[in-house]
Amino acid sequence: MHPILIQIGPLTIASYGFLFALGALLAILLAFSKARKENIDLKVFTDFIFYVMILSLLGAKLLLLLTNLGYYLKYPAEIKYLLTSGGTFFGGLIAGAVFAVWFMRRHKLSYRVLGDIAGPSLALGHFFGRLGCFAAGCCWGREAGHFSLAVTFSSAKANDLTGVPLHTALYPTQLFEALLNFVNFIILYFAYRKRTFKGQVFALYILNYSMIRFAGEYFRGDPDRGYIFGGMEHPLASLSVPQLICIFGFILALVLRMVFKKLGEKENLV
Repeated sequence: MHPILIQIGPLTIASYGFLFALGALLAILLAFSKARKENIDLKVFTDFIFYVMILSLLGAKLLLLLTNLGYYLKYPAEIKYLLTSGGTFFGGLIAGAVFAVWFMRRHKLSYRVLGDIAGPSLALGHFFGRLGCFAAGCCWGREAGHFSLAVTFSSAKANDLTGVPLHTALYPTQLFEALLNFVNFIILYFAYRKRTFKGQVFALYILNYSMIRFAGEYFRGDPDRGYIFGGMEHPLASLSVPQLICIFGFILALVLRMVFKKLGEKENLV
């Protein structure tokens, strides 16, 4: 774990920020290559990417605030740390999706085509983001006992920044999710090339990630996600806010796939 990648005098480059930026860059390049093939106006697409990224970042921080509202009301001075926090992925995804719907309606863009473009890019960017989480120490796992793949963090800097427990065997949840997101990217990348109807890849992305995140939540040890019932003391018998969103996402993905497939069949008959 190396929360600081480079530090030369006043110049400091955080590992999380670097890996997040790298993932975002590669995801954007991938999205642009597919947008070009779909004959989408690249100027409009550039505006779309820019505003989605800004609003997704704000949404990620807002959901983190809301799911831990009791804590921040008790310790309002801690709110300033939201500025340096990456926030929650689901918050960013929801905020970005809401804006995307408005933007696509205004510019008469195909939401199914843009969704198919976004799926592989989101999975790729998320892979690098989770590597950044591991480097920074955030999103850590719960105590792993004698689990053979457990990791132990020792950076005092990471502890100061994220609160990750030191010198304790933890499940490497960041690496697990990074690996699964990369596998998801590979699946979506080839699914895009083999798709039989528009929107197929986007529905598959939502389905796959919902399963990835739902399972991963059982091994998380950080308390910044909020619980519908239960809590950190009995994680396997609890339901967190992200897991509730995952259940909704899983059902939504199945419905979208069915609807998109029917639309595709009608288009092929024309």
